[in-house]
Amino acid sequence: MPRIGHEELKMEGLDVHNPYPPPTDTHSMYSHAEESDGDSGVCGTILMGLSWVLIIFTLPFSLCVCFKVVQEYERAVIFRLGRLMSGGAKGPGVLFILPCIEIYTKVDLRSCVYDIPPQEVLTKDSVTVSVDAVVYYRVSNATISVANVENAHHSTRLLAQTTLRNTLGMRPLHEILSDRDTISSSMQITLDGATDAWGIKVERVEIKDVRLPVQLQRAMAAEAEAAREARAKVIAAEGEQRASRALREAAEVIGDSPAALQLRYLQTLNTISAEKNSTIVFPLPIDLLTYFVKAREASSK
Repeated sequence: MPRIGHEELKMEGLDVHNPYPPPTDTHSMYSHAEESDGDSGVCGTILMGLSWVLIIFTLPFSLCVCFKVVQEYERAVIFRLGRLMSGGAKGPGVLFILPCIEIYTKVDLRSCVYDIPPQEVLTKDSVTVSVDAVVYYRVSNATISVANVENAHHSTRLLAQTTLRNTLGMRPLHEILSDRDTISSSMQITLDGATDAWGIKVERVEIKDVRLPVQLQRAMAAEAEAAREARAKVIAAEGEQRASRALREAAEVIGDSPAALQLRYLQTLNTISAEKNSTIVFPLPIDLLTYFVKAREASSK
């Protein structure tokens, strides 16, 4: 493809950094049709006259064809000889349609819900997940939704699937699992801006479920279990450390008072006798054993 130089772009009146022309305003593209709605030409005038003649000669049967009812939640976009009628969409109520020269399209303005099928998404940290979401949208401008796009609902649904994959593909797995509200808001803003030219208003986007592969679930479960065991060991070690400090302080208190050791011994005997009556515990002083050990070492020399 040949490259366009800066001088040629300036001669054409385009921006050097953005050579593509800006999109046309969706509301102004119908202004010409509305202004020229009354000027249908000679052929159009003749066809309108023939249509009225047909209606008059086929009365009252023609009234069944000419009168149309539009519900409160609907709007009718009318085309006369291929041109949009002035005034925008019509309704609700009873409309009068000229046969043969006017056609109309009903547009439902109620909110629609689209359940996005599960999408296989490769996250930023190269993890494959299956994500499904729900999109709530409605038609905000019936005229634009008919004239600007062939099928506004189908286009919105396809764009929602693509936006879901693109948005999640730029985020790591931990953000997808923890920041669902932020991702939903980002998707809603992106979809709403893209579908504004189609007359569609995206009201809400919600991520329903994020399914991980079985191997990844097992790995995450093993990681969580290992983390819990590590925290349990740390807590147990801290408990042992505090207990040893308390025992050292207790030993210092008992060492200062020999009577306290005797009282502790009696308390221990009382506790043992309450559970095991046939067990007798006799404390053996460590100093006595030390004396015998030293005496044996002296005799061996």
